[in-house]
Amino acid sequence: MSERRQRLSAEERQEEIIKAAVELAGEQGVDSVTTQDMARAVGVTQGAIFRHFPTKDMIWLGVIHWVRGRLMSVLDMAVGQGGDPLDSLEKMFFAHLGFVDKVPAIPKLIFSDQLLKKNPRIKELVRSILADYEARVGGLLAQAKAQNLVRSDLDEHSAAVMFTGIIQGLVLRVSIIEAQKSLIAEGKRVFPIFLRGIGATRASDAKQD
Repeated sequence: MSERRQRLSAEERQEEIIKAAVELAGEQGVDSVTTQDMARAVGVTQGAIFRHFPTKDMIWLGVIHWVRGRLMSVLDMAVGQGGDPLDSLEKMFFAHLGFVDKVPAIPKLIFSDQLLKKNPRIKELVRSILADYEARVGGLLAQAKAQNLVRSDLDEHSAAVMFTGIIQGLVLRVSIIEAQKSLIAEGKRVFPIFLRGIGATRASDAKQD
């Protein structure tokens, strides 16, 4: 095992550390994860952790970058499978919920006061991710409007904020308040309401393919 680890490139080792941090955050919360915990999970010394990341904050910054890359890849694939802008939006919605189901640490990372308040770079990165996300949703809504699939007076930006707010609310509720419920199942209950709110002209039962 040690020989395999020594053959890892610096980039591979960094990703290994980041994945370990993500798993630990999901298990015990961001605030209680130490670099010693990460070192133990990866199977290296604490000093080796700091050779790849000068500070603990840099690890968490790397984690947020990792989450953004994986999430956007999932969303790009979902959007590409849509038959029209509204279909793409629906697939994006459920792909996002499915991603959070697979990586339960995400709410603890994104909603961590420690990360957002103590690290301005992480706060700015999260803000940038949200802005890019809403711009992507707004673009799909603009396409839907151009194709007469939604209300002609729809405010795409406000609708995009609502879209992201629904996801954030569901994630927060299921991960913290109602842990026994399914994100996908809850999403199927509320997504048709969003469609009605934007005046979608096609019927949808919001089922995941």
